[in-house]
Amino acid sequence: MEGLYSLNLSGKVAIVTGASSGIGEATALALAEAGAQTVLAARRIDRLQKLASKIAERGGKALAIRTDVTQKENLKRMVQETLASFDQIDILVNNAGILDMKDFLALTDQDWQKILDVNLRGYFWAAQLVSKEMEKRRSGKIINIASIAGLAAFPQITVYNISKAAVIMLTKSLATELGPFGITVNAIAPGIIETEMTKGLLADEKTRNSFLSKIPLGRVGRAEEIASAVLFLASDLASYFNGSVLAVDGGWIAHL
Repeated sequence: MEGLYSLNLSGKVAIVTGASSGIGEATALALAEAGAQTVLAARRIDRLQKLASKIAERGGKALAIRTDVTQKENLKRMVQETLASFDQIDILVNNAGILDMKDFLALTDQDWQKILDVNLRGYFWAAQLVSKEMEKRRSGKIINIASIAGLAAFPQITVYNISKAAVIMLTKSLATELGPFGITVNAIAPGIIETEMTKGLLADEKTRNSFLSKIPLGRVGRAEEIASAVLFLASDLASYFNGSVLAVDGGWIAHL
């Protein structure tokens, strides 16, 4: 039965940045399974094409677009190609992100710029370009992947902490400005999720156990669990969510 409690996204078009692995890949699969036509954006086109084929094998439709979110012209082309293929954009999932661990005193200007270019400026540009199209239809959903590192400070990832805190404020600011156009903007703050980006961290037994000791559920999260939260926010179930930040972290942030 469909209606208020439906997760059916048939007829919707969703863009997912950073779709070549981890949370982005899981999110693209979830949206496609819910019926959305999915645009896969990332730098690694070979992985995107494999993912597009996987979605097609399951009966979905996906378009792979090589995209570097640090290049505004790339994002403009992403929007143009999406509109040329599907004629609309209903959902944007800003997910592309990078993480480097380094002591604050060792950080360089390049470290600062590299992380902010991907984790913040790319989100800003993508949201602005896509919302201009959503505004024409008076409808749309933007979902930003932040982090619990945007809610509390963690050592050796100062620039990452800052970038994710800024994503949360970007989310709240856009929710305020775009709400009158029927566009909702929300964020998800994942905790420690087992992905390609965290693989090295979690491979160290001491580090892994340190993380687990802080998580009430006693385990790290799966990319599919973040994708489930995205699917919720992308659906009509979240029609009155705007400017919200959902922590999906096994309870870690609850006792910080």
